[in-house]
Amino acid sequence: MSAAFIALQHVLPQHALSRLAGRLAASETPWLRDALIRRFVAAYGVDLSEAARGIGEFASFNDFFTRELKPGARPLADAREFILSPADGAISQLGPITGGRIIQAKGRDYAVAEILGCDAAEAARFEGGRFITVYLSPKDYHRVHMPAAGTLARTSYIPGDLYSVNVATAGGVNRLFARNERLSCRFDGPDGHFASVMVGAMIVAGIDTVWPNAFRTHAAAPVHEDFAGAGHAFAAGDEMGRFHLGSTVVLLFEPGRVEWLEGLVAGDPLRMGQAIGRRLGA
Repeated sequence: MSAAFIALQHVLPQHALSRLAGRLAASETPWLRDALIRRFVAAYGVDLSEAARGIGEFASFNDFFTRELKPGARPLADAREFILSPADGAISQLGPITGGRIIQAKGRDYAVAEILGCDAAEAARFEGGRFITVYLSPKDYHRVHMPAAGTLARTSYIPGDLYSVNVATAGGVNRLFARNERLSCRFDGPDGHFASVMVGAMIVAGIDTVWPNAFRTHAAAPVHEDFAGAGHAFAAGDEMGRFHLGSTVVLLFEPGRVEWLEGLVAGDPLRMGQAIGRRLGA
């Protein structure tokens, strides 16, 4: 089944399907909007009890998918000591950054410079550091938050494929996260230079940020933006972006800055704001 699913993705018109999904998800026609939401909730077991609004109160399916939660639904761990999970989801992989490469799955990896869309000098800053990949399933809360305090330094929007990012595809498609469409966001803060990469996937209709940006999802060319001096500063746990239909977040930290909590392994579920690592400078 996995091989057939991966083979199908190679021939599907990925961007055309995503654009179609985007138009449907943006529709504010009440009967279509509510039908899509109800079917999605039933199919994926979405827990609407923690959402700030209910069915009938969303402007569109996109509005539902990027729904905010009730106050207190995601308590934050102590950011003075810990690195926080940036999203709800499950750990895909985590570990050291070695030889300028990040593990994707058994026998597969990809380059730091490639996923970040950065030069060799910036990529080298992460050598010997730590990464963690968080997969967001369809039922998850799809806003992405800061794992640590930081000021936005630069971003790179990188166009690419739109393969699914589930476990089966991660194990069967080379360089998956470095070939899919993605937005690489780099920050500077008390925990050094770190990156949060929002990776697009099959039928992801859009990636957005809380700061004004110049890129357009599904564009044909890369867009690199320098935010030095712009003053976009965030505390740990602050929202930084959101997916219009789900995907993956990859975090990268420089060496000597963080260590992942003992016992965390691939497949572990995560909730936004929970402690996933210990700040070594704390």
